[in-house]
Amino acid sequence: MNIWKRFTLLKEQARSRFSLFAKINCLIIVLFIPIIIVYTYSNNVTFDVVSKELQVSNTKQLTFLSSQIDSRINQMMDFSLILSRDPNVRAFNGLNIWDDRYDQMQTRYVIQEKMVLQSGVTDIWPTRYAVHSQQNKDVIANYNRSTGYDENYLKSNMSGKWTYGDQGGESQNKLQSFYWFFTDSLAQPGMLTGSNLVIEASFSYENIQNMLDKYKEGGQGDPFFYHKGNLPILNRSADKQLSEELIRYLDSHSPENTTQDVVKLNGKNYLVSSVKSSYLDWHLVDVVPLYQILQPISFSRDLFYISMILLFVVGISASILLYRNVQSPIKKLIQGLRRVQRGDYSVRLHSKDQNEFSFLFHRFNDMSHQIQDLIENVFNEKIRAREATLKQLQAQINPHFLYNCLGYIINMAQMKEQEAVISMAYNLSAYYRYTTRMERETASLNDEIKLLVNYLDIQKLRNGRIDYHIDIPEPMLSQSVPRLMLQPIVENSVIHGVAKSYSSGEIRITGERANGFCKIYVDDDGPGLNPEQLEALNRKMQQPLQEEMGCGLWNTNQRIIHLFGNQSCLIFGPSPLGGFRTEIIWEIPTDQENTNYLR
Repeated sequence: MNIWKRFTLLKEQARSRFSLFAKINCLIIVLFIPIIIVYTYSNNVTFDVVSKELQVSNTKQLTFLSSQIDSRINQMMDFSLILSRDPNVRAFNGLNIWDDRYDQMQTRYVIQEKMVLQSGVTDIWPTRYAVHSQQNKDVIANYNRSTGYDENYLKSNMSGKWTYGDQGGESQNKLQSFYWFFTDSLAQPGMLTGSNLVIEASFSYENIQNMLDKYKEGGQGDPFFYHKGNLPILNRSADKQLSEELIRYLDSHSPENTTQDVVKLNGKNYLVSSVKSSYLDWHLVDVVPLYQILQPISFSRDLFYISMILLFVVGISASILLYRNVQSPIKKLIQGLRRVQRGDYSVRLHSKDQNEFSFLFHRFNDMSHQIQDLIENVFNEKIRAREATLKQLQAQINPHFLYNCLGYIINMAQMKEQEAVISMAYNLSAYYRYTTRMERETASLNDEIKLLVNYLDIQKLRNGRIDYHIDIPEPMLSQSVPRLMLQPIVENSVIHGVAKSYSSGEIRITGERANGFCKIYVDDDGPGLNPEQLEALNRKMQQPLQEEMGCGLWNTNQRIIHLFGNQSCLIFGPSPLGGFRTEIIWEIPTDQENTNYLR
């Protein structure tokens, strides 16, 4: 049963902590979060599926293009093998025993005719062939050669692999051709026996460009042929700036046989695919602007998020409208009732809108006004009596300080201390100018501190041993306190602390503000009181004024209690300086309580 009561109590407290405005906003957020999470997940799945399909499709197309290039290269190699076994070619590399010049010309013509026919099979892949006879020191080619037979040229290129270069020492900053040299000799590869027949097959970089241009027509990529250390072969409409960025990336990452990565270039994502050629040891690279292909999906996603934001703004606006027209008036009404409950019957509620709450506010104001009239009639005499008591207590303090000052002036005049008399008279004049203004029973703490400085300066003239320090936080100086609250306490420290010891003379006044209370500490380094005396003095502050007690401290304590309430008081104790400490504590008054009921 007790558990059920506790559960019911916790449930009611939880309901009271959340206002209607907070509940509506929480409901809007709860509705939006699942929708956004589900859509985001769906959008990410769509992105992943499209990206994977794009990668697979791009790899297949690039592999097909690479196989086409390798197929044409393989055809060139097969033709070179067949050509090396042709009877006319072998006759060209014979013992140089010709029947006549006509047969020689006829053989050269036939060989050139076969090479020309093979080269012209496809327009997109023109090829060049040359037959080198080591026996005859002669060469036949289907293109115009700048040089004739060159033994060193053959030896330097008999590697058995396709090589890239001009094979003649042209600049490396220009695009060049691919070469392959074949001989059917049984000797060690790369060595010539003196009677070898060498078939040279080559094709220009333009063949690769033709294939790249054809590939680019059917897709969205920007392909090129790449080999680290060589000038890349670009398609004729390539984006050179993008290609340069990508080549720098490839130079630092060294692609494998077949690779595929998403690379960020110039702040945009690109799909970079590469396939290595089986014969040329070059990479066929394609770069696809991934951000352009996925742009419709991104635009749809952004459009959805914008719609969600607009719907969220509309929902919050509706919630705010409900708060301003319903909950805010209810909150004002509850706050007004709380102030009436605390005794503030001057509260009035006002509404700019003309609705149902305007009538409630009007009736509340009438009720508060009627209660205020009744309360003022009942407690008016009590309030007047309290003000009369405060004025009487303050009047008892003013002569006390006057008697001490006049005595000091008399003493200084007898001692012919003119400057001290003038200073005392000046400070006394400032003091009475302050104290005779009886239109208000309170003053700011800053004014009290100024008056205290005047008093301590006078006492310092009377007693050169006196040294004082005042450290009050700036926010406390604007606090309203009873007039002449500090002067009797400091006077007590001067008379009963510093004056009773020749070794003392320090008075320290400090303050702090914390937890809704202000505290001021008045310390001296005089002889002080023992614990029993301190306890007796604190007890007397709570009792009626007795004839043997001085009225200064008691009056100050009563004035603080009258002004700030029963939680305010004077407390006496030992000082950190070794003497006597007076602690003044008062509660900071507030016009109204802060409430967290409706948030």
